[in-house]
Amino acid sequence: MTTPPLYAKMRNPNRKVDDEAVAHAILDQGLVAHVGFVAHERPMVIPMAYARDGDRLYIHGASKTRAVAKTGGLPMCLTVTLIDGLVAARSGFHHSVNYRSVVVHGMARKVTDKAEFDRALQLITEHLLPGRYDEIRANTGQEEKATGVLALDIEAMTVKVRSGPPVDDEVDHGLDLWSGVLPISTAIGRGVPDGFTDASRPEPQSFAAARKKFLV
Repeated sequence: MTTPPLYAKMRNPNRKVDDEAVAHAILDQGLVAHVGFVAHERPMVIPMAYARDGDRLYIHGASKTRAVAKTGGLPMCLTVTLIDGLVAARSGFHHSVNYRSVVVHGMARKVTDKAEFDRALQLITEHLLPGRYDEIRANTGQEEKATGVLALDIEAMTVKVRSGPPVDDEVDHGLDLWSGVLPISTAIGRGVPDGFTDASRPEPQSFAAARKKFLV
Protein backbone atom coordinates (compact mmCIF):
# COMPACT_ATOMS: atom_id res chain seq x y z
CA MET A 1 0.00 0.00 0.00
CA THR A 2 1.35 3.42 -0.95
CA THR A 3 1.83 5.76 1.99
CA PRO A 4 -0.09 9.01 1.43
CA PRO A 5 1.80 12.32 1.45
CA LEU A 6 2.34 14.05 4.75
CA TYR A 7 -0.06 16.81 3.74
CA ALA A 8 -3.17 15.51 1.99
CA LYS A 9 -4.79 17.38 -0.90
CA MET A 10 -7.82 19.46 0.00
CA ARG A 11 -10.83 20.53 -2.05
CA ASN A 12 -10.59 24.07 -0.63
CA PRO A 13 -6.92 24.78 0.13
CA ASN A 14 -7.30 28.51 0.88
CA ARG A 15 -6.37 28.10 4.55
CA LYS A 16 -4.05 25.13 4.19
CA VAL A 17 -0.57 25.53 5.72
CA ASP A 18 2.23 23.27 4.49
CA ASP A 19 4.46 23.60 7.53
CA GLU A 20 5.17 20.63 9.78
CA ALA A 21 6.36 22.93 12.57
CA VAL A 22 2.98 24.69 12.61
CA ALA A 23 1.21 21.32 12.80
CA HIS A 24 3.37 20.16 15.68
CA ALA A 25 2.85 23.43 17.54
CA ILE A 26 -0.94 23.05 17.29
CA LEU A 27 -0.79 19.45 18.49
CA ASP A 28 1.45 20.44 21.39
CA GLN A 29 -0.85 23.32 22.37
CA GLY A 30 -4.12 21.39 22.26
CA LEU A 31 -5.76 19.95 25.36
CA VAL A 32 -8.12 17.41 23.81
CA ALA A 33 -8.14 15.47 20.54
CA HIS A 34 -11.31 14.30 18.83
CA VAL A 35 -10.61 10.79 17.61
CA GLY A 36 -12.58 9.31 14.72
CA PHE A 37 -12.89 5.60 14.00
CA VAL A 38 -15.40 2.99 12.86
CA ALA A 39 -16.82 0.44 15.31
CA HIS A 40 -19.72 -1.94 14.67
CA GLU A 41 -19.96 -0.44 11.17
CA ARG A 42 -20.76 2.98 12.62
CA PRO A 43 -18.60 6.13 12.62
CA MET A 44 -17.57 7.33 16.07
CA VAL A 45 -15.87 10.52 17.29
CA ILE A 46 -14.62 10.57 20.88
CA PRO A 47 -12.75 13.31 22.79
CA MET A 48 -9.57 11.82 24.25
CA ALA A 49 -6.36 12.82 26.02
CA TYR A 50 -3.27 12.51 23.86
CA ALA A 51 0.40 13.38 23.46
CA ARG A 52 2.82 13.80 20.58
CA ASP A 53 6.16 12.01 20.38
CA GLY A 54 7.83 13.16 17.17
CA ASP A 55 5.70 11.91 14.28
CA ARG A 56 3.71 9.60 16.54
CA LEU A 57 0.66 10.35 18.67
CA TYR A 58 -0.44 8.42 21.73
CA ILE A 59 -4.01 8.31 23.02
CA HIS A 60 -5.37 6.43 26.00
CA GLY A 61 -8.60 5.35 27.61
CA ALA A 62 -10.20 2.47 29.47
CA SER A 63 -8.93 -0.78 27.98
CA LYS A 64 -12.45 -2.07 27.26
CA THR A 65 -13.78 1.01 25.45
CA ARG A 66 -14.46 0.74 21.73
CA ALA A 67 -11.93 3.45 20.92
CA VAL A 68 -9.15 1.31 22.40
CA ALA A 69 -10.37 -2.27 22.17
CA LYS A 70 -11.83 -2.23 18.64
CA THR A 71 -9.44 -0.07 16.61
CA GLY A 72 -6.06 -1.82 16.60
CA GLY A 73 -4.85 -2.29 13.02
CA LEU A 74 -7.57 -0.04 11.60
CA PRO A 75 -7.47 3.45 10.04
CA MET A 76 -8.00 6.30 12.47
CA CYS A 77 -8.46 10.06 12.21
CA LEU A 78 -7.52 12.54 14.94
CA THR A 79 -8.35 16.26 15.02
CA VAL A 80 -7.11 19.06 17.27
CA THR A 81 -8.57 22.57 16.98
CA LEU A 82 -7.59 25.79 18.73
CA ILE A 83 -10.06 28.69 18.68
CA ASP A 84 -8.41 32.14 18.67
CA GLY A 85 -11.31 34.49 18.06
CA LEU A 86 -14.82 35.14 16.77
CA VAL A 87 -14.82 37.13 13.55
CA ALA A 88 -17.73 39.59 13.50
CA ALA A 89 -18.36 41.02 10.05
CA ARG A 90 -20.86 43.54 8.67
CA SER A 91 -22.93 40.69 7.21
CA GLY A 92 -23.81 37.25 8.48
CA PHE A 93 -22.26 35.72 5.37
CA HIS A 94 -18.77 36.95 6.27
CA HIS A 95 -18.82 36.01 9.96
CA SER A 96 -16.15 33.45 10.73
CA VAL A 97 -13.82 32.03 13.37
CA ASN A 98 -10.08 32.49 13.75
CA TYR A 99 -8.68 29.04 14.41
CA ARG A 100 -5.79 26.64 13.97
CA SER A 101 -6.51 22.98 13.27
CA VAL A 102 -4.72 19.75 12.44
CA VAL A 103 -6.30 16.61 11.01
CA VAL A 104 -4.14 13.50 11.27
CA HIS A 105 -4.67 10.17 9.48
CA GLY A 106 -2.92 6.91 10.26
CA MET A 107 -3.29 3.30 11.37
CA ALA A 108 -4.07 2.69 15.02
CA ARG A 109 -1.79 0.29 16.86
CA LYS A 110 -2.46 -1.04 20.33
CA VAL A 111 0.61 -0.55 22.52
CA THR A 112 1.60 -3.83 24.18
CA ASP A 113 5.30 -3.31 24.88
CA LYS A 114 5.66 -2.45 28.58
CA ALA A 115 8.38 0.17 28.13
CA GLU A 116 6.45 1.95 25.36
CA PHE A 117 3.23 1.70 27.38
CA ASP A 118 4.84 3.33 30.41
CA ARG A 119 6.45 6.05 28.29
CA ALA A 120 3.16 6.78 26.53
CA LEU A 121 1.28 7.21 29.82
CA GLN A 122 3.96 9.58 31.08
CA LEU A 123 3.84 11.60 27.85
CA ILE A 124 0.04 11.86 27.97
CA THR A 125 0.06 12.93 31.63
CA GLU A 126 2.82 15.46 31.10
CA HIS A 127 1.27 16.83 27.93
CA LEU A 128 -1.38 18.31 30.24
CA LEU A 129 0.73 18.88 33.37
CA PRO A 130 4.45 19.10 32.54
CA GLY A 131 6.54 17.42 35.23
CA ARG A 132 3.54 15.79 36.91
CA TYR A 133 4.95 12.24 36.81
CA ASP A 134 7.59 13.14 39.38
CA GLU A 135 4.87 14.41 41.74
CA ILE A 136 2.66 11.31 41.90
CA ARG A 137 2.83 7.65 42.84
CA ALA A 138 3.47 4.91 40.30
CA ASN A 139 0.55 3.14 38.60
CA THR A 140 -0.58 -0.13 40.12
CA GLY A 141 -0.81 -3.32 38.09
CA GLN A 142 -4.61 -3.18 38.27
CA GLU A 143 -4.63 0.39 36.97
CA GLU A 144 -2.39 -0.54 34.06
CA LYS A 145 -4.63 -3.51 33.24
CA ALA A 146 -7.63 -1.19 33.10
CA THR A 147 -5.86 1.27 30.80
CA GLY A 148 -5.36 0.94 27.07
CA VAL A 149 -2.95 2.95 24.90
CA LEU A 150 -3.01 3.39 21.14
CA ALA A 151 -0.15 4.63 18.97
CA LEU A 152 -0.97 6.55 15.81
CA ASP A 153 1.92 7.10 13.41
CA ILE A 154 1.20 10.18 11.30
CA GLU A 155 0.73 9.07 7.68
CA ALA A 156 -1.11 12.14 6.39
CA MET A 157 -1.75 15.48 8.01
CA THR A 158 -3.70 18.59 7.03
CA VAL A 159 -3.24 21.96 8.72
CA LYS A 160 -5.67 24.86 8.32
CA VAL A 161 -5.39 28.32 9.86
CA ARG A 162 -7.68 31.33 9.74
CA SER A 163 -6.46 34.62 11.25
CA GLY A 164 -7.05 38.33 10.90
CA PRO A 165 -10.09 40.60 10.55
CA PRO A 166 -13.32 39.99 8.65
CA VAL A 167 -13.27 40.06 4.87
CA ASP A 168 -16.25 42.35 4.32
CA ASP A 169 -17.55 43.28 0.90
CA GLU A 170 -16.02 46.59 -0.12
CA VAL A 171 -19.47 48.11 -0.56
CA ASP A 172 -20.18 47.42 3.14
CA HIS A 173 -17.12 49.25 4.52
CA GLY A 174 -19.04 52.50 4.78
CA LEU A 175 -21.87 51.02 6.87
CA ASP A 176 -22.08 52.32 10.44
CA LEU A 177 -21.66 48.82 11.90
CA TRP A 178 -19.05 47.30 14.21
CA SER A 179 -16.76 44.84 12.48
CA GLY A 180 -13.67 43.11 13.86
CA VAL A 181 -12.49 40.22 16.02
CA LEU A 182 -13.52 39.11 19.51
CA PRO A 183 -10.36 37.36 20.82
CA ILE A 184 -10.61 34.07 22.71
CA SER A 185 -7.81 32.94 25.00
CA THR A 186 -7.17 29.78 27.00
CA ALA A 187 -6.34 30.35 30.65
CA ILE A 188 -5.74 27.85 33.45
CA GLY A 189 -6.80 29.01 36.92
CA ARG A 190 -5.50 28.21 40.36
CA GLY A 191 -5.79 24.67 41.71
CA VAL A 192 -8.77 23.85 43.96
CA PRO A 193 -7.69 21.25 46.56
CA ASP A 194 -9.96 18.37 47.43
CA GLY A 195 -11.15 17.57 50.94
CA PHE A 196 -8.09 15.41 51.69
CA THR A 197 -5.44 17.99 50.75
CA ASP A 198 -4.18 20.38 53.39
CA ALA A 199 -5.36 23.85 52.36
CA SER A 200 -1.96 25.26 53.29
CA ARG A 201 -0.13 22.94 50.89
CA PRO A 202 1.22 24.88 47.90
CA GLU A 203 0.30 23.97 44.35
CA PRO A 204 2.51 21.42 42.56
CA GLN A 205 5.04 22.93 40.17
CA SER A 206 3.32 21.15 37.28
CA PHE A 207 0.31 23.48 37.65
CA ALA A 208 2.45 26.56 37.02
CA ALA A 209 4.08 24.74 34.08
CA ALA A 210 0.63 24.02 32.60
CA ARG A 211 -0.43 27.64 32.98
CA LYS A 212 2.69 28.73 31.11
CA LYS A 213 2.32 26.10 28.38
CA PHE A 214 -1.34 26.60 27.57
CA LEU A 215 -1.59 30.36 27.91
CA VAL A 216 -2.80 31.56 24.51
